[in-house]
Amino acid sequence: MAFIKEVYIEASVETVFNVASDFDNSVFIMDNVVGIELLTEGPVQKGTKIKELRDVRGRTIESILVFTEYVANQKYSVTSENNGVFIEYHYSFHPQESGTVVNFEGFIRTKGFKNALLKPIVTAIIKKEDGDHLDRLKEFIEQK
Repeated sequence: MAFIKEVYIEASVETVFNVASDFDNSVFIMDNVVGIELLTEGPVQKGTKIKELRDVRGRTIESILVFTEYVANQKYSVTSENNGVFIEYHYSFHPQESGTVVNFEGFIRTKGFKNALLKPIVTAIIKKEDGDHLDRLKEFIEQK
């Protein structure tokens, strides 16, 4: 199951990409993210791993995010897996005359019968948690 979003941000593609791909900004952009820890050394690139902590209904959930694609100022993708729920987020960045269009696609897959039954509920929760993160990215960048 996928969900898609697009937003226009009044800033250069370099600025938008750098802010979006710097996961330290997640605590400002994604409501439920309460902590981030870089697990690999060096600059962000394909293969970079990040530990993300979220507060989900009073419980702290830890996920390991892996950059599966990274092309500076153009696109990146991250994946995570938690108890048989696989999440893929894909972002692409397109320079416009006075700003940048960001396209987002999120995919959720499940493994196992129980998770297949829970997939609609999990999808609704994730959409609620992350559905407005591009709007929050826009606000975060444009208010600077």
